[in-house]
Amino acid sequence: MSARFPKSATPLGPRARIAVVVAAVLLLAGGSVGYVMHAEQRTKGQRTEADASFALGGPALYFRDTAGGRVAHQPLTAARTGGPRTRGGPACDRFYASDEGALCLRAKPGVLPRTYAIVLDRRLREKRRITVPGVPTRARVSASGRMLSWTVFATGDSYATTSFSTRTAILDLRTGYLIKSMENIQLTIDGARYHAPDVNYWGVTFARDDNRFYATVSTKGRTYLVEGNMRDWTAKALRQNVECPSLSPDNTRLAFKKKVSDDAAAPWRLYVLDLRTMRETPLAEEHSVDDQAAWLDDGTLAYALPGGDGRGSDIWSVPADGTGTPRVAVKGGSSPVAVTG
Repeated sequence: MSARFPKSATPLGPRARIAVVVAAVLLLAGGSVGYVMHAEQRTKGQRTEADASFALGGPALYFRDTAGGRVAHQPLTAARTGGPRTRGGPACDRFYASDEGALCLRAKPGVLPRTYAIVLDRRLREKRRITVPGVPTRARVSASGRMLSWTVFATGDSYATTSFSTRTAILDLRTGYLIKSMENIQLTIDGARYHAPDVNYWGVTFARDDNRFYATVSTKGRTYLVEGNMRDWTAKALRQNVECPSLSPDNTRLAFKKKVSDDAAAPWRLYVLDLRTMRETPLAEEHSVDDQAAWLDDGTLAYALPGGDGRGSDIWSVPADGTGTPRVAVKGGSSPVAVTG
């Protein structure tokens, strides 16, 4: 809306108008800084650590409670039949765990988006904290608890568009060695070494030997499933159109999301890949799943979908062999992971 002056007022000269504009910009900037500082203070004022009695133990389904943003758990059987949840875990935006420890990704308030990657022990006490630029999106821990990986959006905030850039890190807790970005791994596609400035990795999942891993790489508008080797620091593409792989507990199959439509609102469907035969099986879940599914056991997968009744998201489960019917495992949850012991 344009400003109006009383008829008796003298119009502002050029210098005065510039001064007014500068003052307005400074006022807006001050408001933005004030908001950021308020967000920082609000975060500091909230309890973000786990309660003293809250720890890893199973069999249980751990997840992020979307109502308060803190980790909760319920008996693993309740994920199939429904049941009460136990609250009191740390505040996380993404969470994953093994029986031995956990990884909590927490968005850091500020003008530029940053993420805390927080390493937790079995009692969910903080062991190490790493600050990285970007928005948290994926987290994984190997079965032994030794290997951790996380992915952040460096630019953009959706895998459904081409205007995003990711950064994926891997941390070896036994040696303390941190790979800040996977982009320097020796990549082979179609039997030849591959180099391109647009290479992005995300969605790491580790094998039981803590050496082999799988991940997604994208380049030139295509996505590939890659099999990686930590000791050699190499990766080779196995097949196209595989995103956010998740290795089964018996290490024989990969759950993943496959692009089946150009509709940005519903581009993906969940599949399972048999690593011996390389045969794909579509799962009974027909909704578009933008998540890295988690195995509750060798026969069941869990994943997040937009929630009902105003909830941010709900956790669903579905059989991994393509049969059955999807069912709600947790209302108001995300980041599911099964802890068995």
